Order: sequence, then structure tokens, then C-alpha cells
Amino acid sequence: MTSAKNKYALFFDIDGTLVSFQTHKIPPSTISALTEAKANGHMVFISTGRPPLIITNLGDIEHLIDGYVTINGALCFVGQEVICCKDIPKEAVQTVVQDAQEKNYGLIVVGEKDVAVLDPQGEVDRIFRGEIAVENLNQAKPLEQVLRQRILQLTPFFPEAYERGLMERIPSCTSGRWHPAFTDITAKGADKGEGIRALAAHLGLDLRYTMAFGDGGNDSSMIKAAGIGVAMGNALESLKQEADHTTTSVDEDGVMNALRHYKLIGGSHY
Repeated sequence: MTSAKNKYALFFDIDGTLVSFQTHKIPPSTISALTEAKANGHMVFISTGRPPLIITNLGDIEHLIDGYVTINGALCFVGQEVICCKDIPKEAVQTVVQDAQEKNYGLIVVGEKDVAVLDPQGEVDRIFRGEIAVENLNQAKPLEQVLRQRILQLTPFFPEAYERGLMERIPSCTSGRWHPAFTDITAKGADKGEGIRALAAHLGLDLRYTMAFGDGGNDSSMIKAAGIGVAMGNALESLKQEADHTTTSVDEDGVMNALRHYKLIGGSHY
């Protein structure tokens, strides 16, 4: 158990952790728990695979957030200050873009400023807008324009079996899958765990007093990096095995229950 006098930096994945896949909203219990945690002196950070353009579902807690790990750690910032920005080597970008065009699968290309979307089969729209309720993809720019920028993430829509072969062709990159239909590819050294370390170093935070909450495969690095790793009840079984604690699901007050369990907020834990 934690001691009440220790102030923690709390890092939260968005989809499936803060935001329900069922309602596409942050549960009221989570909003209340984060408000209390913040009032108790703890810090609140986001740690997501989403690029800033499509972080559109945190309005209820935006005023509580102290900083962001985005694009799976490729872009981290506090306020307007960029803490780290790691781009994918150009030859790896070219390999993935050409493969997507040749094999006719969907691809989201995340530049330093803009995003491009290739969606020949309509799967990007169906999954991102339909299943995950992502907004702002209509603000995507032409591929040629985005490719002139530093590319921070590539999100191809293909099954895990195909992923292994492609990743062998781009050894400068790493992959983090949090949905069966697609994976997020970033430069090696850009993951959520490294993002937590970068923010902790910049802000002078003790990693022992960091706590990370997640549910997907791309949360593994931060679950391992944080002083305490919490898997949601709806998390992958592999993530639960790596976590220090498994709470209830996002739709069953998981964040609140974990913060109560570690005595960062009041109330009895389950």
C-alpha cells in the first residue's frame, strides 16, 4: 500500500482506460476520482497512442491534466513546451507507405503537425469513427503534404500475422497493438514507458511515485516503467500478468477503485 503523504504522478491511457468503448465517455466515477486525487496533491497525466489532433474526448477532465505523453511516447509535452519528439527514419516511412499502397490497406500517417489518412477499404473510417468515436479525421491533410514533415507514427490496418513480416523490414521501428485491426508503429525508443521516463526526468518526478493505468498491448511499456502498474479489468490478459494490480473495468469504476485501493482518494475499496 502507498502512504498518504506520498504524492503520485498518475498516467492514464485513454481508450478503454479513461474512456469507455461502450459509451465513448469518461465514467462519472472516474471524473470524481481524478478531481479528488488532484485536490489531494497528485498529478494527472495522459499517456495515449492518439496524436493531439484526435484527443477530443477529455473535455470533462482537461482542466486536471498536467501533461501529455502522446503518439505512444513519440511526442510528450507540458503546456506548450515539447519535452520529447522522436521521428521515424524516412526509409522506414517510405517502406510502410509503399506497402500500404501496394497491398491496398488503410494507413494513418501522423506528422509533427498534420495527419494523412489512406482508407481504400473504408476500414479506418469504420473503426476509428464508428467503433472508437474518433473526431477530427476530416481535418486530415494530403499525404504528400504530411510526408514533408517529420513522421512520428504510422498506423496500418492489418492483422497481427502480417505485422511480423513488415516489422522485420523496418528494424528501426517498434510496434504497439491495442486493437485487433491495427497497430501503431513508432521509432524504436518511442513508447509510453520512455514517455513517462522523459516527463519524470523533466519535471523531477521520482519514478517510484508514478502510477500507470492501461488496458492494451501498447500500455505494456508504461505498466513496467511506472512505480505501480495498474491493469483495467477489461485489459488484455498479458497486461494483467505484467501489472502490480488489476482493478475493475472502465465501466465498473476501475479508476476510482484502484485509487481507493492505493489510498490516494478516500472511500473503501472493493
